Amino acid sequence: MLKLLALDRFTIFLVAMVLLATFLPVSGQLASYFNILTTAAIAILFFLHGAKLSREAVVEGMLHWKMHALVFAFTFLIFPVIGLLAKPILEPLLGQQLYWGFLFMCFLPSTVQSSIAFTSIAKGNVAGAVCSASFSNIIGMFITPILVSYFILGQSQHGFDPTKSIIQITLLLLVPFILGQLLRPYIFPLMVKVPSLVKAFDQGSILMVVYGAFSSAVVAGLWHQVNGITLLYLVLACSVLLTIVMLLALYLPKWLGFNRADQVTIFFCSSKKTLASGVPMAQILFIGQPLGMIVLPIMIFHQIQLMVCGVIANHWAKSKQE
Repeated sequence: MLKLLALDRFTIFLVAMVLLATFLPVSGQLASYFNILTTAAIAILFFLHGAKLSREAVVEGMLHWKMHALVFAFTFLIFPVIGLLAKPILEPLLGQQLYWGFLFMCFLPSTVQSSIAFTSIAKGNVAGAVCSASFSNIIGMFITPILVSYFILGQSQHGFDPTKSIIQITLLLLVPFILGQLLRPYIFPLMVKVPSLVKAFDQGSILMVVYGAFSSAVVAGLWHQVNGITLLYLVLACSVLLTIVMLLALYLPKWLGFNRADQVTIFFCSSKKTLASGVPMAQILFIGQPLGMIVLPIMIFHQIQLMVCGVIANHWAKSKQE
């Protein structure tokens, strides 16, 4: 329950950032300085993510390649296919920019922290979740820009080359992650001593990015473009998408013969999309586009997935105890 309450607090803070950006957006020269600050915060965040990941967990998890292959298929195949097939329905309802954001969300890697946390609560394969979620984020730094360039930006910007974006994402996310891994023997003991500070920085950096993204969107007229009905359609679209993926992630591993612990891990790692990596990637990939419209779907999906997964994880934990 305490973990669920913490997630709820984070949800409240995210909503607060959207409201703050709506009524008091950062703009002008101050926005430039704020962007530099958030870029540094994201780099430090992924440095800490790298320091958290134990090499033992990586080795143990890598041996379970069949489970990771299925999670990979959900994340970078099933999600994108559903998003692309939904275009005839969603683009007329949401408009092109919001549909791009929805499709971008489908191209993103899985979450790291919440996948591991929910797997742990539900008594799943935690080592497998650590490796699978981390691998998803690392490989996503290369796959997501390619998918975006081919299916989104390639349609509007002919000749768009994802190479520059991949390099920028690598420098911002992957390099700090690797440095964190290399310095883990020195950094991780310090992190263990101040877990609340690490968590506050983790969530605070994401809140900063969300505030900056929505500030620029509000200045560009976000709420004049998105009305209440469109927002309702978006919430319904995210809910239907999550339901379809969760049903597949629930029954397909059983059909393929995975044990219960692996089924739990596959379910939580396969059904999520990352906000922490998604917003920085959007800032790099969608330069000149209305960023608020692009990140709004992943923000909504993120909250829905946390609430639903929290209920399911606690239910499975009680079932396991009984």
